[in-house]
Amino acid sequence: MCIPLKPVFSRHEGDGVQITDEPTGNLDSRTTVEVMGLLKNSCKKYNQTMMMVTHNESLAVSCDRILHIEDGRLLNEREGE
Repeated sequence: MCIPLKPVFSRHEGDGVQITDEPTGNLDSRTTVEVMGLLKNSCKKYNQTMMMVTHNESLAVSCDRILHIEDGRLLNEREGE
């Protein structure tokens, strides 16, 4: 399966931040694992920070820090796994 990764990977002015909005929202579970692996490897290789917006709790818990936002307000914050 071939998917376009340009919308998934973004850099803001080359500052080492990946900003992703639902990077795996329309993908099957196998491709989701592959894309998340690419994102995480890129972060490690290039010493980047990834900011990911997702409704997928199983993706969220794999992150270092989780912010829950509802109706534009920060509800809580916790450390990931």
